[in-house]
Amino acid sequence: MKIAVAMSGGVDSSAAAYILKSAGHDVVGLSMQMYDNLRNSATEYGGCCTIDDLADARRVAWKLDIPHFILNLEENFHEKVITPFVQGYLSGTTPSPCVLCNTHVKFDLFHRKAQAIGAEKIATGHYARLTHASDGRIELRKANDLAKDQTYFLFELSQEQLGDAIFPLGELTKPEVRAIAAEGGLSVAKKKESYEICFVPQKDGYGAIVEREAGITPGEGAGEIVDVEGNVVGHHDGYYHFTIGQRRGLQVGGTPDRTYVVDVNPFTKRVTIGPGSVLERSELVAERVHWISGEPPTSSVEVQARVRSRSADVAATVTPIGDGRARVSFAQTLRAIAPGQAVVFYDNDLCLGGGWITR
Repeated sequence: MKIAVAMSGGVDSSAAAYILKSAGHDVVGLSMQMYDNLRNSATEYGGCCTIDDLADARRVAWKLDIPHFILNLEENFHEKVITPFVQGYLSGTTPSPCVLCNTHVKFDLFHRKAQAIGAEKIATGHYARLTHASDGRIELRKANDLAKDQTYFLFELSQEQLGDAIFPLGELTKPEVRAIAAEGGLSVAKKKESYEICFVPQKDGYGAIVEREAGITPGEGAGEIVDVEGNVVGHHDGYYHFTIGQRRGLQVGGTPDRTYVVDVNPFTKRVTIGPGSVLERSELVAERVHWISGEPPTSSVEVQARVRSRSADVAATVTPIGDGRARVSFAQTLRAIAPGQAVVFYDNDLCLGGGWITR
């Protein structure tokens, strides 16, 4: 069949294209230009989709002898990912841009672009698996390599989107993927992996993005650092530089114990710090809850839940409370549950869906 592969220029998407081409499919490589690399040419970006990455994707396409096109999705990416990212930090929450990118760009706009050129399926380098339930519904399952599993970032996908998706790497480990890329003679086989947010400058950090996009003068968001009793213990240059659970960057002396950010108030510009015990919670409320099956439960359901992409799954009870919201009660206390992040639900290796943490 004709398959459009989202080629980022990394080893994963390149190996996915090679696997599908080797299987006899009619493969087209589509790379996404997400942001303007030249506008801030002196800045070194992290993640994927830089000019060098797009060049790597083109070289791989040449090697595989497949058509390759670059899609300019900058405007959509800015609207759907960068703007919410900035607004999240300005409102004192911790955004999750990679989920938004998958939901609104890779599996929505990219999907429609692929359909426009006649592709029957889209494929990505995500580590995830797809299976079919007895009733015909499509199930999203964790990758065999749990250390690389990326289902957390895909929890908002619909049955229709999953029905048109292929994840060629779901059964593989990272070393196996690199070996396959080397077997195919792909130049990116040993390319270094990045865990950074793609549009965030590595040197300046996300605070620079917030200031640039919001037109904030450095220091404009300055305020007090206080302890849990309200005593002023220091000052900061911008409240949007802090997230709940953060330890690094707290230049506050005189405290015998480790201190963490426990609250960020965008109205007073105050950052509250305290001991780790203050961060411990056993319940949260999530909004915009999405169930991959398309059928939300009408009563409480037992799941394993994950509150950050790299955190462990914890037994929990999800109780619908109306208006697309749910209360999630954990079997144990968790530290640093951050509003703005996603909470994702599982039944062993089956990803059930998730929602956005509000409090």
